[in-house]
Amino acid sequence: MSISKVRKMLESSDRVGLIVRHLTKSYSRSRAKSPVFTNLSFQIAHSGRLALLGRNGQGKSTLIKILGGVLPATSGTVHWSMTSSWPIGFGGGFQGSLSGYDNIRFLARLYARDYDEILERVDGFAELGSKLKMPVKHYSAGMRARLTFGLSLAIEFDCYLIDELVAVGDARFQDKCNAELFQHRADRAYIMASHDMSLIAQHCDKALVIESGQARMFDDIHEAIDVYTWLRAA
Repeated sequence: MSISKVRKMLESSDRVGLIVRHLTKSYSRSRAKSPVFTNLSFQIAHSGRLALLGRNGQGKSTLIKILGGVLPATSGTVHWSMTSSWPIGFGGGFQGSLSGYDNIRFLARLYARDYDEILERVDGFAELGSKLKMPVKHYSAGMRARLTFGLSLAIEFDCYLIDELVAVGDARFQDKCNAELFQHRADRAYIMASHDMSLIAQHCDKALVIESGQARMFDDIHEAIDVYTWLRAA
């Protein structure tokens, strides 16, 4: 790693990249508001590695989608001062009747990137070859996962939103996914929701534990894992 890159990392390490204030998400059910979480507030630095921990149904995926702009919040604010990805592997932006090539072209236009460059990156990573000519609606689940993961990493961001990484393909391809995300982008920020505590312990330095609509920030990742493990066993 060059001296200039190290200096840039040190300069950006303390800068706040995301500020979330009083975030609430509720759904209307039988004419009543059912809150997923209420009044969440936290922030992370440009070098932050934040885990989102909580039992199923506590709102981790919902929070990831709000941060990524996929879902609106009921109230509260999300302020980014660094670029953020959409949730890694999220396929909601696909147009199923279009081919893999056309979906890649749409992404390149959306982010004002060179199509040939993005195509080379996605095709080289996803390893779909001639299947990119097919409409995405005819892809198997594994093919869609490869394409979504490839698209998610084709654009460089300051912060990556990760919602329960899916094991895609064989062990070689899974190692390739981990290397692209956690090694080649080791200088980026992450917000990661996962039930894999070994992955959390390895890659995160703080955790937000969500339980019954409330959240608590832990600066000690191992303490957060202990609390989450106790909640799952309760």
